[in-house]
Amino acid sequence: MSLRGGDPVEIGGYPLEARLGSGGMGTVFLARTSSGRPVAIKLIHQQFAGDDEFRIRFRQEVAAARRVSGAFTAAVVDAAPEAEQPWMATTYIEGHTLAQHIATKGPLNGAELRRLAIGLAEALRDIHRVGVVHRDLKPSNVVLSPEGPRVIDFGISRAVDQQTLTMTGRVIGTPPFMSPEQLQAPRGVGPRSDVFSLGTLLVYSATGRGPFDADSPYMTAYQVVHEEPSLGAVPAALRAVVESCLDKEPEGRPSADELLVLLRDLPADLGGTDANGVGAGCTRDVITQHHFATQDTPAPSAPTTAPAGPGTGSTGTPVGRRLRRRWRPVLAAAVAVAAIGGGAAALKAGGFGGNDGGGKGNGVVTPGAALPDGFEPWRRTVQGGREDIPDELRCVARGDALFCGGGGVVATRIRTLDGSRVWTAKSPGVPVQGMHLVGVTGDTVLGYRIAAQDAPQDPPSEVVAIDADNGRELWSVPSGAQSMAVTGRSQDALVVGSAVVTVDASNSRFEARDAHSGEIAWTTSFPAGAQCAPVPVGPQLLAMCATDAEVDALEVRHPTLRTVDRSSGALGGPIAVDGPAVPMGVADGRLVLLQGHKEGATLAGYDGVARVDPASRKVTYSRLAETYAGTPGMADGTVYVSGQTGLVTALDPATGRKKWSRQTAVEGASGPVAGADALYFSSATGRVVALAPYDGKSLWTTDPRADGLTGEQGASPRVTVSGRTVIVAAAKNTLFAFDAQKPPKSG
Repeated sequence: MSLRGGDPVEIGGYPLEARLGSGGMGTVFLARTSSGRPVAIKLIHQQFAGDDEFRIRFRQEVAAARRVSGAFTAAVVDAAPEAEQPWMATTYIEGHTLAQHIATKGPLNGAELRRLAIGLAEALRDIHRVGVVHRDLKPSNVVLSPEGPRVIDFGISRAVDQQTLTMTGRVIGTPPFMSPEQLQAPRGVGPRSDVFSLGTLLVYSATGRGPFDADSPYMTAYQVVHEEPSLGAVPAALRAVVESCLDKEPEGRPSADELLVLLRDLPADLGGTDANGVGAGCTRDVITQHHFATQDTPAPSAPTTAPAGPGTGSTGTPVGRRLRRRWRPVLAAAVAVAAIGGGAAALKAGGFGGNDGGGKGNGVVTPGAALPDGFEPWRRTVQGGREDIPDELRCVARGDALFCGGGGVVATRIRTLDGSRVWTAKSPGVPVQGMHLVGVTGDTVLGYRIAAQDAPQDPPSEVVAIDADNGRELWSVPSGAQSMAVTGRSQDALVVGSAVVTVDASNSRFEARDAHSGEIAWTTSFPAGAQCAPVPVGPQLLAMCATDAEVDALEVRHPTLRTVDRSSGALGGPIAVDGPAVPMGVADGRLVLLQGHKEGATLAGYDGVARVDPASRKVTYSRLAETYAGTPGMADGTVYVSGQTGLVTALDPATGRKKWSRQTAVEGASGPVAGADALYFSSATGRVVALAPYDGKSLWTTDPRADGLTGEQGASPRVTVSGRTVIVAAAKNTLFAFDAQKPPKSG
């Protein structure tokens, strides 16, 4: 693409010819040397120039890339890591990434697959021979050039003989392509971690799916560490080699040199692949129909070059949000992909409250309110029913109480004052990312319970009502789990006033009950041939529905909305909406939905806004100036999209106009959550940024507080605000609280 206004005309003496791509951390330009040789220059954004931690990472990237000069990598031509605005120039490599190729043309097979495998193994050999570990080998970091595959982007690599940069709270990488040791002890990974990643990459290349795909980064990470890979669709000739690469123990894997020998001994034509294969040789139950939302969702419209700057060569959005089928009890409630949120507590002003949205911080906000007497910052960990797979919690504040749930915790009550626990109800099954607390009424807390693997007679997923005072279980009901396919949200149950509306286990009707007694108020069957999910619009309730065919195909492009009478459950007539569309919240009495932009089956981001007036049944649409990739949310009548690399964009839902855009240091942030004069965004590491609502100015940022995955997409908001108290949920069921006026100091 051509240069834009404001782009430099030259960098380091190299005249620029075109803009090749831009991400949250930098922009990549095409330039020429004095002899006419094309080079790709990565220019780091100005706002990171003063970030010491980032400069260290960039210096490491330059140093690692300089040490690697093999035929299958991009050589460094020039660099200035100490410049006022750092940059690095590498050999220009023309071609699409492996991620783009798979998305547009499908899996590789035969001789093409063998050439890729050997080329990547040779690249690893060259990288490892100079003492460098890449640490982020994934489809968007492999360019398929006319001369063969090239490995690019050494942004998180390290020299084996150097001390690893210590960055508290950051598990950096892409879970579907990370090794077990990288997830468990990231500071000590060696060259054979790259071999494991190469094994996952070859499975992806041959099948279009990863060997450990699951419905959330946490479940993917768990399966990488604990479960056997799914290799049934990998060609038999390649399968044994891949299996050796995927050994859980590094010493059980071949070195890059040994791997080359194994690959060169394979037949010239490996044979075809079965993209739907679930056959002999599958060493693990296949529990997904497509691969999980990785950070490698491609943008196949333009060639990719090296180096791929952070966020380039990839849109960084979830792809193939496929639902699990419920025939495997251990993961029975598995439609809750980490998209935009779990169940909702109540609709707040602007966005979906509770687990889903900004609104007013998932709790009662009193601007200028004093802290509770005796409050001191605190940190707690809530143990769930499955301590080996800790998830994240989501919380709702009510008075002096904090109610949280998610994963292995149906619900827990905690004192906001000091974090002490009053009671906890645990869930015995495997946590499902995205299914958190359903909601809270005046006297009842509602959460999800997942069945244990050794209890196949139990309902796979239940909505459970708990007495808010003493933690006693009041009642439970089996729950359906198809809302993700319909709305893009894991919202199969919804608190509406003193009632709770659920989807029944057969995904055929709504059931409304008194939240405390469980007494049924009404049931309403879905329209014939359709499945529905509840959507709140202020005091009203809507049903968002899609045909069985679209739900089964996971291609909901023609959803309808219907009003639901709260007293009888009667459904109104259908209001057609152009999809795919995801409910965000309410502005001026209208339901706001973001329209997804798909490239094939891949969700590349959001490019439009739809507003629905239930009274007039009128739908109005506004196009966005560009496609915004990331985690969407809404607060106080404004839509926000948080990018994988920390870029936050504010959008006017009435016009689609961009209000402002602000680069933050919080990668993979979820939000927004509105407090008094601030918007809060936070990541799984517990890092929080507070932004001014009107212009996005950064008010303060905290350091990470837990070891969590960075760059995550689609998580529901993690912050809860109660007066001046800010409570943050982070990885491994970690909660911590502090005074909004005295946030933890960064650095």
